Amino acid sequence: MTLLTPDIASRFAGLTLSHLGREYPFKMDLVLTGPQDARPPRAHHPIFHGSFDWHSCVHGWWQVMRLMRLYPDMAQAPAIRARADAMLTPANVAGERAYLARPMSAGFERPYGWAWALALHAELARHDAPWAAALEPLARDFAARFHAFLPKLTYPLRVGTHFNIAFALILARDWAQGRDDALAALIDDRALDWFAQDRACQAWEPGGDEFLSPALCEALLMSRLMHRPDFAAWFHAFLPDVTDREPATLFTPATVSDRSDGKIAHLDGLNLSRAWCWRGIAAALGEHDPVHVLAQQAARVHLDASLPHVAGDYMGEHWLATFALLALE
Repeated sequence: MTLLTPDIASRFAGLTLSHLGREYPFKMDLVLTGPQDARPPRAHHPIFHGSFDWHSCVHGWWQVMRLMRLYPDMAQAPAIRARADAMLTPANVAGERAYLARPMSAGFERPYGWAWALALHAELARHDAPWAAALEPLARDFAARFHAFLPKLTYPLRVGTHFNIAFALILARDWAQGRDDALAALIDDRALDWFAQDRACQAWEPGGDEFLSPALCEALLMSRLMHRPDFAAWFHAFLPDVTDREPATLFTPATVSDRSDGKIAHLDGLNLSRAWCWRGIAAALGEHDPVHVLAQQAARVHLDASLPHVAGDYMGEHWLATFALLALE
């Protein structure tokens, strides 16, 4: 299976740097409360006003910062560092927090953008620089929103788009461990409440514009909070025919008919995120489990289907490298 290399890392970093500051086109998540709100994206989002939309800009930052840490000698490292010094400042973070505090912004980017903001902060904390300290107040704002939201979310969000709760909790849980033990415990409790009794998943996917697998994201989340024997028992009950490669859809890469259509291009992201999930599931089950090899093979075919299409059209180019990085690491 193709894994992350310095050449791939450099290509991804260059690609994402080219649009982190690209202001237009930009899709706002904005409820207008009056004429004063009709301002350009930069005025609302001093940091995250590039890459077509707010969440893509956030995880674009996560991607380039992670790549710079993994490959500090890459050609793009000086430009990444200079941009971080200029943008990830307390003043700019205050501007982002002001937008979040607006009365009509309670549901802003819930839960996908919340989770990516936490993931970005966790990545910044691994750098010897002031960036994480600057972003921490915003990260704490989103953690507080998870604290308030999860207890009242009666039913899990199982869709394969931005609202998927399992994907968000994977990222949020990584951030919470060691930073917010109460949130980590809440995530585990809610995940078990929602998913522990799931059996014989039919995997009615993919939907026509999905970039996440509801079945595999749920399984990956459960793998993070259960010990190996418990997870193996749960997984084989959740997908009881998996050793026969059923449901077949989970082993079959999605077909992308038009990569210039932003929603249909989501399916390239589905292939990449499935590769990430399958690799994580394989590792969690261990090499002695009969699914281990099947999961590795499924990851490989999904990765091969969409890795060549990370660049080429801005509808995919503004975000797909992030999911490719997840799949390759």
